[in-house]
Amino acid sequence: MATELLMPKLGMTMEEGTIVKWFKQVGEQVKEGEILLEIMTDKVNMEVEAPATGQVLALLAPEGAVIEVNKPIAYIGQAGEQVGAAPQTAPQAAPAAPAAPAAAGKTDYQVVVLGGGPGGYVAAIRAAQCGLKTALIEKDSLGGTCLNRGCIPTKALLRSAEVYETIKKAGEFGIAASNVTSDMKAVFARKDRIVKGLVGGIKGLLQANKVDVFNGEGKALTPNQLEITQKDGVKKISTEKLIIATGSTPFLPPIPGADNPGVITSNEALELGKVPQSLVIIGGGVIGLEFAYMMQTFGAKVTIIEMLPRILPMADKEVVDVLVASLKKQGVTIFTNAKVNKISKTASALAVEYEFEGALHTAEGENVLVSTGRAANFTGIEGLGIHEKKGIPVNEKMETKLPGVYAIGDIASKIQLAHVASAQGIVAAENAAGMNSHYSDKIIPSCIYTSPEVAWVGISEAEAKEKYQAIKVGKFPFKASGKAMAYGDTEGFVKVVCDAKYGEILGVHIVGPHATDLVSEGVLAQSLEATLEELGHAIHPHPTLSEALMEAAHVAMGQGIHWK
Repeated sequence: MATELLMPKLGMTMEEGTIVKWFKQVGEQVKEGEILLEIMTDKVNMEVEAPATGQVLALLAPEGAVIEVNKPIAYIGQAGEQVGAAPQTAPQAAPAAPAAPAAAGKTDYQVVVLGGGPGGYVAAIRAAQCGLKTALIEKDSLGGTCLNRGCIPTKALLRSAEVYETIKKAGEFGIAASNVTSDMKAVFARKDRIVKGLVGGIKGLLQANKVDVFNGEGKALTPNQLEITQKDGVKKISTEKLIIATGSTPFLPPIPGADNPGVITSNEALELGKVPQSLVIIGGGVIGLEFAYMMQTFGAKVTIIEMLPRILPMADKEVVDVLVASLKKQGVTIFTNAKVNKISKTASALAVEYEFEGALHTAEGENVLVSTGRAANFTGIEGLGIHEKKGIPVNEKMETKLPGVYAIGDIASKIQLAHVASAQGIVAAENAAGMNSHYSDKIIPSCIYTSPEVAWVGISEAEAKEKYQAIKVGKFPFKASGKAMAYGDTEGFVKVVCDAKYGEILGVHIVGPHATDLVSEGVLAQSLEATLEELGHAIHPHPTLSEALMEAAHVAMGQGIHWK
């Protein structure tokens, strides 16, 4: 009976492989263990050996074909033996690569991107790199929320807070520094300079890639026709493909009194130019926590009111516990399982009434920051009929239900992060150019820039126990790290969560110094399907904070050197 060769499964998450080259043809002899073909996955190229000695009876797929794992690709046996598929005399020629995009003809552009945030401008640049005549429409500043009202300005302010906090502790390092004060006007001015410089950088990148940029409010009249309202009038342009990247806006829940002066969102908080004496934050998510740390460090009395049983419910509980304890030690007051009823104006402040442990309480603040998430922004695409209440449904190619229309970023993703939007922008642009790119949200890092920092990738320890039952967990505290001790920041730990059977890394969770940088090693490890042993045996430089990941892997294997 002929021996069947299946497309091998080379990793836990591998779903398909591409046949790169056949080294034997139908009718030729092959020995068991001899290289029969080369395959390519999304991670590696690998040579596949013949499973038996005999004649190649059938090659079931040509070079260039993409085959699901565990599907038959060849048969080896003796001449005349029957196989499960009709033999081919020779592999077919590899399918032709996508033809270079034709020059725009009946339309003004081959691709138009609506929105210039971290998803939109990246999509426009990638589309242009793929040879498409591309235009980008942005009503405000290039870079979108992330660059102008989110990621970058908050991190600039947080860095100033970190420096201020460090200088106040200078005595611990043997440095004399007295009467340390902050100049909030200068702090906010620095933030503005950083944002302005990066916006200019994006403008230069778009120009270098020959992307036409329209500054105005775009509206999709049809999938192929757009209207742009600019200062000097209304302009219409046409396109073959459309990528929607309109992002999101702060979500304001229907709280009575939320329209009082002094009630702000993150947008207004970044433009305060000063630190309020007291601040009540409604919502204990990422944005709320970052502002809590920053404002408290600069001297504000901060109270967080969170409706859920704990802050950051999506993060590993042990990590969250460390962060909560640290913020409370710094002076931040946190109430969870607390429901806000209303916001009232008093003679000197704003009063937030909330229910906590069966009783009514009031928290007062000079400002109230409402940080309860973000809502998809449908402005300009309402007429296309493709959006639902929370966003636009898309497939793994970022395609909507309308042919030639793609959606990326906060408008189309349940994970509202800038790096997700950028990854999706590349996928959408490549598919608009005729390529076959796919987006997956299986390995997405999350970061919180408080002090201590928090970052993770993969699933939590609780999720792993529920899904896999048998798991291994290794934890290494920064108090055992020589570099952390020298750095003067030993709070927190690294936790590695693995499947006990295969040693597959399921999650990496970090709370402590530079967690948002260290997590990238966990991202790469999961992307390459590295095992616990591979992470633990990889030689890390000493002394570094990154050693904590290696040490955590050692602990998970029961081989802890510097911690048990």
